[in-house]
Amino acid sequence: MKKILPNGFYQPLVYGVPCFIAFILLELTYSKTHGDDHLYEWKDLFASGAMGVGSAIIGPLFKVVFAIVLFTATFEFFNPEVDGVRTNLFGHKSFGYAWWVFLLCQLADDFTYYWFHRANHEIRVLWAAHIVHHSSDNFNLGTAVRNGWFTILYKPLFYMWLPAVGFPPEVVMVCLGIEALWQFQLHSVYVPKMGIIEKVFNTHTMHQVHHAQNVEYLDKNHGGF
Repeated sequence: MKKILPNGFYQPLVYGVPCFIAFILLELTYSKTHGDDHLYEWKDLFASGAMGVGSAIIGPLFKVVFAIVLFTATFEFFNPEVDGVRTNLFGHKSFGYAWWVFLLCQLADDFTYYWFHRANHEIRVLWAAHIVHHSSDNFNLGTAVRNGWFTILYKPLFYMWLPAVGFPPEVVMVCLGIEALWQFQLHSVYVPKMGIIEKVFNTHTMHQVHHAQNVEYLDKNHGGF
């Protein structure tokens, strides 16, 4: 099974972080020049930024390294080479790097994200880590990077089944990165309702509801895409 992905492509967030900063500054400038002063509060933004910087430092040291080691070990164990071919213990040939494998893995990633996110809301010890993301009274792109550091340590455990069933670790890491990019852009209030698209995808207005404090909306809408 030939690897055709450049090493830097394993983790799209390497390219995403500069975009995060640029879009936060763009939204901040737009809000301040268009009468939406309430959208960003400086202390809140600095708090979110500090959490984001911490995640950016801890992430490569723990999540990425831990995830790569964990996913690789899981993949190697469940997908041993048989006559030069990676064969899953369940009997099928392990997945390669075809375009449809990425699509299938992204769907599996989204399924996993739903249960990971739901667990963060319903299991108290995990909520203690995830509540950091919901601790702001403001909903903006700055809040998107306001993530608990402890979450980094256990998130890869939810995704171990992907390499176990035959998805290469590199493909899983790419899909995780794409998922994070999608989650970031959901936190803007300047994207209007999308009509029929909202029947299928998790959109910006739907994610605003997820962050709402209305009792009827609490612990709802845990999907990624």
